[in-house]
Amino acid sequence: MSSSSPTSLLNVDVRPGKPPMLRVDAAGDAPRWAAEHRNALRAAVVEHGSLLVRGLGLRDVAEIEAVFRRLGSLMTEKEAFAARRSYSPGVYSSSKWPPKQPMCMHHELSYVLEFPSVMLFACLIAPTDGGATPVADSARVLHALPSELIERFERVGWLLIRNYNNEIGTSIAEAFGTDDRRAVENYCRANAIKFEWQPDGALRTWQRRSAVVHHPRTGRRCWFNQIAFLNQWTIDPEVREYLVDIYGEDGLPFNTRFGNGDAIGADVVQLINKVYEANTARELWQSGDLMLVDNVRTAHARERFEGPREVLVAMADAVHLADCAPTIEVTAT
Repeated sequence: MSSSSPTSLLNVDVRPGKPPMLRVDAAGDAPRWAAEHRNALRAAVVEHGSLLVRGLGLRDVAEIEAVFRRLGSLMTEKEAFAARRSYSPGVYSSSKWPPKQPMCMHHELSYVLEFPSVMLFACLIAPTDGGATPVADSARVLHALPSELIERFERVGWLLIRNYNNEIGTSIAEAFGTDDRRAVENYCRANAIKFEWQPDGALRTWQRRSAVVHHPRTGRRCWFNQIAFLNQWTIDPEVREYLVDIYGEDGLPFNTRFGNGDAIGADVVQLINKVYEANTARELWQSGDLMLVDNVRTAHARERFEGPREVLVAMADAVHLADCAPTIEVTAT
């Protein structure tokens, strides 16, 4: 008697430099197809880290939402680093980010205590040029980074510093779901975030997190953070110069440091991004595509693009940092 694993039922195409891809012919009833193949799809994501599904012919927001809800338990985003449009509870646009500026590799919400284990993406309108959502295996990235740098981050963690105001970045209400001071303070205390109100009503926060975690299912060590992406040296040089001139270096919408407060130099940021690039897989979007990403094992990014681009996003199946064996204790600073 023979038996088949869920992934063996899917003909996943795995090629160097490309995300694993599954070609299907399911246009017309994508939600039903997703429900029937949910277990196999999720198993493929566990096996490969990500999966691009082509051939569903996703046509509108309602159909995409139905597919998303059949594939995972959707989350409400908290502490967003950039504004999004909310189509319905748990279904969002991609982050509002200048088309000509790439979004570097990162793991979604790696600085919060409860983050998505799975990211779901669906393309309604593919751009005329560029705009891919590339992926990178975080275990490979961890292996490729210098051991002394990894050891330092494992020992002290990383520190995220944010400034919320009504002029740049996300507002307090967008990030916390409310602008009520007491509610914001209660959230910060409950989530190990140090906070300080500025005289003009702006909010500054600090939170220290692990840079390396263990995958909650496999136990594999993963480079899991947004150290490079949210660092000042990743900001476009002209934009950074302008923001520093207006707000000062301490007033940038976000910045990262070593967990003990030491500055992270441009050389470290460039090195991390270089290693990411060497381990990147990319495929241009086609309208109707679906992609599933293991958020702990796999980083994702967004490349420059031209023309309209509409990619919907959902964060699914929350996992708590404590379940990922962080290397440092969770603290506000």
